[in-house]
Amino acid sequence: MNVYRSPRRKIDPARSAFLGDGTPNDNDRLEIGPTLLAIREWEEAGLELPNLAAMRQFRLNRLVEHIIARDYGGLLVTDPLNIRYATDTTNMQLWNTHNPFRAVLVCADGYMVIWDFKNTPFLADFNPLVRESRTGADMFYFSAGDRCDEVAEKFVSEVRDLISEHGGGNRRIAVDKIMIHGLRSLERAGFDVKDGEEVTEKARSVKGHDEILAMRCANHACETAVAKMEEAAKPGLSEDEIWSVLHKENISRGGEWIETRLLASGPRTNPWFQECGPRILQNNEILAFDTDLVGCYGICIDISRTWWIGTEPPRPDMVYAMRHAADHIAKNAEMLKPGASFRDLTFGGHVLDDKFQKQKYGAKMHGVGLCDEWPLIVYPDRYNEGAFDYEVESGMVFCVEALVGEVGGDFSIKLEDQVLITENGHENLTTYPLDERLMGNSI
Repeated sequence: MNVYRSPRRKIDPARSAFLGDGTPNDNDRLEIGPTLLAIREWEEAGLELPNLAAMRQFRLNRLVEHIIARDYGGLLVTDPLNIRYATDTTNMQLWNTHNPFRAVLVCADGYMVIWDFKNTPFLADFNPLVRESRTGADMFYFSAGDRCDEVAEKFVSEVRDLISEHGGGNRRIAVDKIMIHGLRSLERAGFDVKDGEEVTEKARSVKGHDEILAMRCANHACETAVAKMEEAAKPGLSEDEIWSVLHKENISRGGEWIETRLLASGPRTNPWFQECGPRILQNNEILAFDTDLVGCYGICIDISRTWWIGTEPPRPDMVYAMRHAADHIAKNAEMLKPGASFRDLTFGGHVLDDKFQKQKYGAKMHGVGLCDEWPLIVYPDRYNEGAFDYEVESGMVFCVEALVGEVGGDFSIKLEDQVLITENGHENLTTYPLDERLMGNSI
């Protein structure tokens, strides 16, 4: 039965008890999610929202399938992104990356338990797939001091009991990034610790129907935010001031954070990977960025664009480099289809000019989901035989990269598109246009 709520107690006053993604239409809810601004923009764009309950079930099913396939009793994760994947819960995500107070155990029978911050056991209440919420996984020195081993012993005793009940007593357990006291305690308890990252990266690599819908929504919100940043990018503003627009617009739509500060202008674009700072953008300069943006629904949208900011046309060498980068992305994306080997992706496709080879990007393409994820497709000169002997699958999403700049040059071109693998090929999810002037087109 729909319970009446006044418009002031709703996220979307136009809807009844539930939003289009199946979550409560309640301003006071615990669960984070997109804002009304994003929802209205998605409606206008004709986007279908994901069913979050179905998405969460899909993710749990993926983890359990991978656990069973490897004959493990369970999967224990402490990485905040793996916890997000398993439970769709968040708790001080960035702080948690360097103060690992959370943990999740997914047992072979699908029984899932979260250990959370001592005062926040309620944060997972919205997700019925989380069967228990406990505390006591804070095995880091700031929290436990010289008694970390005692905290670890108590925590592992609980893991042992849960595996006995819900993992068939199978002491083969996958673990991702546990603190050293926890690892040693697991081993003392007789657990055969396996590589949990291998499990989670492969489980996360194939997206389900609702994850793809969520990514489409997140992409639309990100590209809308990028457009706001481009509108604001004017000579006289600092790189930090321009970059702050993307942060603001992301948060205003229910996005979560940005993982890097990769925006640079003018000569600071070469070499790439200089993070944004107080430099003032000048007239007739290049501005390049990489979003690395964790947006709505926790989905990462990782795209790059390079803009020409100025009243005069860009130089011919800049236009050539821009076109070369665009060709690199387009031709490499053409290789993406189910069944393509990762090796062929490395050794096939477009080849950068010799003068751009030394400063090419560290990856030719890479997976993306909740963040940059497996797999990593490198260039031939960085190939490690046997590290990535796999094939592309439908439902994977790749970011296709291009970094074009000469050693000692005064600019670089950075481009990146996010591409979904379909049953018959691929679809470029990135619709943000390339800069017309840098492409050599008059405007």
